Amino acid sequence: MEQITLQNAARAIGAECREETEVLSVCTDTRAITPGCLFVALRGERFDGHDFAAEAAKAGAAGIVCEHEVSGTGRTPVLMVKSTQGALLQLARYYRSLFSIPMVGVTGSVGKTTTKEMIVAAISPKYQTMKTEGNLNNQIGLPKTLFRLNHTIEAAVIEMGMDHFGQIHNLSMTAAPTISVITNIGHSHIMNLGSQEGILKAKLEILDGMDLNAPVVLNGDDPLLAGAAEKIGNPVLLYGIRNPACDVRAENVRETESGLEFDVCVASLDSRTPVHLPAYGIHHVYDALAAFSVGLLLQVEPDRMADGLAGYVPSGMRQHIVRAGGLTVVEDCYNASPDSVKASLAALRAMPCTGRRIAVLGDMLELGDYTERGHRECGRAAAENGTDLLVACGRDARFCAEEAEKAGILTEYFEEKPEAAQFLQNSLRAGDLVLVKASHGSHLEELLDAVYSRFERETET
Repeated sequence: MEQITLQNAARAIGAECREETEVLSVCTDTRAITPGCLFVALRGERFDGHDFAAEAAKAGAAGIVCEHEVSGTGRTPVLMVKSTQGALLQLARYYRSLFSIPMVGVTGSVGKTTTKEMIVAAISPKYQTMKTEGNLNNQIGLPKTLFRLNHTIEAAVIEMGMDHFGQIHNLSMTAAPTISVITNIGHSHIMNLGSQEGILKAKLEILDGMDLNAPVVLNGDDPLLAGAAEKIGNPVLLYGIRNPACDVRAENVRETESGLEFDVCVASLDSRTPVHLPAYGIHHVYDALAAFSVGLLLQVEPDRMADGLAGYVPSGMRQHIVRAGGLTVVEDCYNASPDSVKASLAALRAMPCTGRRIAVLGDMLELGDYTERGHRECGRAAAENGTDLLVACGRDARFCAEEAEKAGILTEYFEEKPEAAQFLQNSLRAGDLVLVKASHGSHLEELLDAVYSRFERETET
């Protein structure tokens, strides 16, 4: 973070301060406080930062942002605000305004993180690029990301997540994207947003912090986004495979042993660029097209983007491919929705395999009234994609198992993870290709630990 003054910070959040102290960083966790830090006392479900104000002062904080009076802070300046959460966003917005760089905002029901990583891969050959790390895509994580900006950064790619209306609005107003990407409109968080139309409305909040001349990149094969494109006041660039009206299209898509190969065709340039992507599943073609579209807007040469995408590496537990004792394991336990599970099952079918294709699926969360239907759709998708064995684990995963069994594929269902772990340890064998996918809250990574306790991990790609 670049230095700012405590007075400017106070002005940004509507607080009073006469001190001219320099602020070297912003912190919300007293365990990470360093001298010169501005500590923002957030209220959480388990902790209240106000209880640690004295500790922050003792650790050398330059100032403390609070909602009410606190004791034990000595001479450390206390900045009083109505909402410390709101103040954190306001402060991040002020800090972001100090940098005139391309700021790419990414949201969507499925593929946000992968698209973010591919955008970074595509534009990094030209720009020193900063990105959202891990899951820092919410109203606490996004400000932390923005505070990492400094004079060496030439572009930033910021992921924006949400589960209720208004959250993307707040994030967009804070980050002020110069380009936005919406990957698709699926069923994630439909329990809170009511319908896909509600999800579309929530995702379009990303426009709220943008100038009217700032471009928006949309998946033109998504019917809801394609329909919304005509109603958006900002310039729109569409990408896709099937829709001939798309500005950026993939043609000649081929799945090979080393990943995907396809041509990216840009209508405005009358160009065709061959791309090799070390990933499986048609959904990754869409992610790469979004990245290519952003790169075009930032005037990155197509050949350089292709080189960057060829070096793409998945992040977190998203389609990490691990070799273990003759098994090939696809770790995809970070998140799950019916749309992403179907995409992963299609990718499983395309991947090279000498043994059985096995899908280990857990519960998908926050689907509300769509829960049973969504799990049953995934059970049918397992059969349609030629899965040899489905192992379902979790309360709602039983719907997936019932539908898969009805469709005629070999199915095992376990309500609890220990029984599923025992089954996998006993039944997996060399040559098997195993997909493990569920919502992060299902903690299906515990099954991975059980598998690796018997099949030793070798290498990761």
